[in-house]
Amino acid sequence: MSDSILKRKNKIRRTSEDNIISVIIFIVMMLVFILTVYPFYYCFILSFNEGINASIGGIYFWPRKFTLENYEQVFSNKQLVPAFGVSIMRTIVGTLLSVTFTGMVAFAVSHKYLIGRTLYTNMMIVAMYFGGGMIPYFILIKNLGLYNTFWVYIIPALFSIWNCILMMNFFRSIPDALEESARIDGANDLVIFFRIIVPVSMPIIATIMLFNGVGHWNDWYTTAFYTRNKELRTASFILKELISKANLTSITGADNTATAARAADAAAQNFTAESLRMATMIVVVIPIICVYPFLQKYFVKGVMVGSIKG
Repeated sequence: MSDSILKRKNKIRRTSEDNIISVIIFIVMMLVFILTVYPFYYCFILSFNEGINASIGGIYFWPRKFTLENYEQVFSNKQLVPAFGVSIMRTIVGTLLSVTFTGMVAFAVSHKYLIGRTLYTNMMIVAMYFGGGMIPYFILIKNLGLYNTFWVYIIPALFSIWNCILMMNFFRSIPDALEESARIDGANDLVIFFRIIVPVSMPIIATIMLFNGVGHWNDWYTTAFYTRNKELRTASFILKELISKANLTSITGADNTATAARAADAAAQNFTAESLRMATMIVVVIPIICVYPFLQKYFVKGVMVGSIKG
């Protein structure tokens, strides 16, 4: 009887300790969640508040003076809709081709029997840390005929050394028996890669796709330096121009307040450069947030497959 009573007490004590630990973990995770999400939520509510009113401060949980003027100003640009089309096309095509090309290179380099594998790996590492600079790169783009074409968004970004290293390490963790059994059945390298390696490697592929997609979507640098055709402008570049013009207007307006017309325009406008910045940030981030849940399921699936295989 005494032993059974001690066992019950120990079980109750362990249960109480587990509950306390669970509560502490829950509180810590909630704090991390709030610290992570609130900055985005703060930008979100500021984007729906009048800019002049928001400049006073004191907005923390909801808009004090609700307005859609910030978004109206953002979408009033007629070039924004075509620019979104260019960004979407660039993101889809660039991401698919980049992941495919980088994955094929990583699959080849991950094999020990590849001739010159060490040389290729060393070349990639050196190229990752050392570059030719902006002017040689611009001359290269010009001589390749990529300047002021849509392919300037795609071809230079086909291969990423860092992503290749990540995928190469993941491919090395795949059992060799899968590839050997496929070769016994007569499969070549392309069949093995697309029909065996790719389905097994969806967690790393989904991760690299997310990295590439965000990079293509947010990139305005390539548009600014390597295109001059307005039809090739991306949404990020248009929105950056909008913010720059808003900042310039606020500066010149502060320096020339004596002009009656400028004063009347300033009085009629309730948005500021800061409110436009918040609205443009939300416009840029929302598409990526909408895409992320579709990739998240591959992360979960990868974890489940790993746990089942033990």
